[in-house]
Amino acid sequence: MVREISITEIEGVRIGNAQNADAKTGVTVLLFAQGAKVGVDISGGGPASRETPLASPLTADNPVHAIVLSGGSAFGLAAGDGVMRYLEERGVGYETGYAKVPLVCQSCIYDLGCGRADIRPDADMGYAACADAEKNRPLTGSVGGGTGATVGKLCGMERSMKAGLGIHAVAAGGLQMAAVVVVNALGDIYDPENGRKIAGLRTEDGQGFADTCQMLCQIRQRQDLFNSNTTIGAVVTNGRFSKAEMSKIASMARSAYGRCIRPVGTMADGDTIYAASAGNAEADINVAGTLAAEVMAQAIKKAVQ
Repeated sequence: MVREISITEIEGVRIGNAQNADAKTGVTVLLFAQGAKVGVDISGGGPASRETPLASPLTADNPVHAIVLSGGSAFGLAAGDGVMRYLEERGVGYETGYAKVPLVCQSCIYDLGCGRADIRPDADMGYAACADAEKNRPLTGSVGGGTGATVGKLCGMERSMKAGLGIHAVAAGGLQMAAVVVVNALGDIYDPENGRKIAGLRTEDGQGFADTCQMLCQIRQRQDLFNSNTTIGAVVTNGRFSKAEMSKIASMARSAYGRCIRPVGTMADGDTIYAASAGNAEADINVAGTLAAEVMAQAIKKAVQ
């Protein structure tokens, strides 16, 4: 029996946000004080990221202490400095013999065209998001990394729609799975349950939806489709899995992008999904991956509601 739960029921992870509502940008952070096994799946053509190789099965098997989802494009990577400072002050990090170094993975959306391009997430905002995580009070909508998120941008920002941060979590027996996602796609968003379009490119008169896929197929020559895109997210579980297994779970979660976002994973997107194991529950990887895709699909839906 699968039932919906709060992400706060998953032990070992805390979530916090900070944002500048006027500049329309922000930071969402997932903190793992005891560390987590983290994998990653990158399907977009233009990711802005920090320390993402830490999540590769080919690198050292060290625990990750935070995942950061932020605005600001590559400028927003500065928020990770504040997250590191917050964790170092609390003695959280990988012991190197001379200092404990917090291991922080981060991905950013391009939201510079939504608000003020000269104000981006910085170290102070990253630190503030960590402080907010002490409350462990998850929020959705135009908050944190989703503050400047929009969708349906093939024809420019004037025909796009506001999106944001989505969260969904479930439990199946002793296995818990949650998704946190910032939806900032070039494409349109569809309800995963009935296939109905729920957000995206609007018609010129603003009274209905246009079809991004159809309009994209009318392009007859190479074009720069760089229009402030990227969907970034993370799935978190209490199941015990290796880093390689978490990378597989991340890739299974990516099917939710295909179910809900069309087109998806274009060269104008930087789509990335992290997957974190924060517990020791025994679980089958196929069950975990299936649940990861389901919670991610529902989180995407919630991000545009």
